[in-house]
Amino acid sequence: MMKSRSDTAITWAALFMLSAMVRATHASIPFSLPAVANAKRASFAQPHSRFRSPLSLTTGVTFPLSRINIPRGGAASVYSDDEDESSDEDFDEDFDDDEDMFGLDDADFDADDDDFAEDNTLDRMLDAWQKTPPFTKTYLSASIAATMIGYLFNGNQFPSILLLEWKPTLTQLQLWRPFTAFLNFGPMGLGFIMTGQFVWTYMSTLERLNHDRPYDFWVMIVFGCASMLAGYSFLQLPPRFLGHNLSTFLVYVWSRYHEGLEVNLFELFNTRAEMLPWFFLAQTFLLEGEFPVLDLLGIVFGHIYHHCKTTNILRTPRFIIDWYNNSDGRFSTQLRKQYKAISSDFELQ
Repeated sequence: MMKSRSDTAITWAALFMLSAMVRATHASIPFSLPAVANAKRASFAQPHSRFRSPLSLTTGVTFPLSRINIPRGGAASVYSDDEDESSDEDFDEDFDDDEDMFGLDDADFDADDDDFAEDNTLDRMLDAWQKTPPFTKTYLSASIAATMIGYLFNGNQFPSILLLEWKPTLTQLQLWRPFTAFLNFGPMGLGFIMTGQFVWTYMSTLERLNHDRPYDFWVMIVFGCASMLAGYSFLQLPPRFLGHNLSTFLVYVWSRYHEGLEVNLFELFNTRAEMLPWFFLAQTFLLEGEFPVLDLLGIVFGHIYHHCKTTNILRTPRFIIDWYNNSDGRFSTQLRKQYKAISSDFELQ
């Protein structure tokens, strides 16, 4: 077989350089997947649009081209099989020398790939949490802290001093109970994790959609909590997991704002957004083995809120709007700064 030795050397050198550049690039691309996920959550009204985050492509590897000799011309020489074998052996030795020159080996590549996967997963989780809107982040943090206290010191039961009981609330002025009761998603376990994920997804989405008017989002939360407290007390229903019931309220409100949107459930099947609250209702029935009356009331209160909001019956009080827009206090200033950062995600670049 007739082949030019110089062409063979050039081909192998080019392949080696390409492989090194691809690996170096792969190890240095800072994927910002949480930004993509947050952009999707922030724009559920566009179900078929795709979001891409900018990638910084920097190899960080310099190639000493002076070490690569590229002979000019293309004259082919005829040589025997022995010469072919000896030339291949010589080239293999040169190729190994090149690997030593770059200081690269398979172990380094495998280690870099493992580090990249671990760092990417951890960075993705941390970045997603850092970009969570302030109210949602505070609410979830408080729920996790209270549930962990119950898990460690109360036999995996939510601390009783934080549960809703009207007698100590009124007679002993334990006024925190109507608020802390909504931190209860249930005991630490699979149900808590799933509810926490629902709250993180849908509460943060609704908060982002109100990034320019966050006080409307606060009024929505107050309406949902107050209606549940009043409704459960009037119907004499024992409020066990008010946080879980609040998540049903949030899912229903979210579904009404995104009617017609197809959503994927656990990567198993698709359904329309307006069917999502009823799917969660059925899920609660299957997991708990009883009809979820409290979750059903969460859907009812969500429907009442949506009607009052769309008909302008429910409006944010003027003093809350003035406080948010005009107050020079430290808390309000910091709050406006955080929501302004969220608003930048909606600006066209």
